[in-house]
Amino acid sequence: MIKAIALDDEILALKIIENYAEKIENLSLEKVFNIQSDAQKYLNKFPVDLIFLDIEMPSKNGMDFYKNIPQNTKVIFTTAYSEYAVDAFSLNAVDYLLKPFSFERFKSAVEKVKINPENDSIKHLSIRADYKLHKINFDDIQLIEGLDDYIQIHLKDQSKITARSSMKNIMEKLSEKDFIRVHRSYIVPVGDIKTIVNRNIHIEDFIIPIGETYKYEVMKIISK
Repeated sequence: MIKAIALDDEILALKIIENYAEKIENLSLEKVFNIQSDAQKYLNKFPVDLIFLDIEMPSKNGMDFYKNIPQNTKVIFTTAYSEYAVDAFSLNAVDYLLKPFSFERFKSAVEKVKINPENDSIKHLSIRADYKLHKINFDDIQLIEGLDDYIQIHLKDQSKITARSSMKNIMEKLSEKDFIRVHRSYIVPVGDIKTIVNRNIHIEDFIIPIGETYKYEVMKIISK
């Protein structure tokens, strides 16, 4: 999953990026900004893989902004001015989108982004819900339940977090050695699979069915 933000002083441009980003499964647009200082504060706290960045902005040129980001973040420049292209690629930009750009052109740029899989070393899940960014330790997750276009994360303290996401997208944010999808509607921690009765996994008070598609992978884990 590519975690990204967008920075542009034009609200309409940000709306277009948000609309396009929603259509790409492996892209998570965490937040958008029209003020550079707000984007800088966010980046100081929450590293991302990619930034969609306008070049002509009131306070500081987007290229100068990018040079001062204190992290290894990839960039796709978005601008109405073609004359910056050479300078953009000298900064190792992933791509240079000339406004107005189509969804296909946007998608093509995102597909060029290569990030190293780090899920196995990450021990927490970052997800936006209730207008907040939640950082959830893997150890605190009891199970994840799919509800149409939403997921519900059941925590071991008996609280729940509901977020807009597909099961496929949330699985990509988790460590494969720590979590397994056992049903189209359920993801559970591998270490908590202790008891299986009649093709149901028992975790505390939950009885979770094992889907036909997933039974082989579940049985491989149990037999280890």
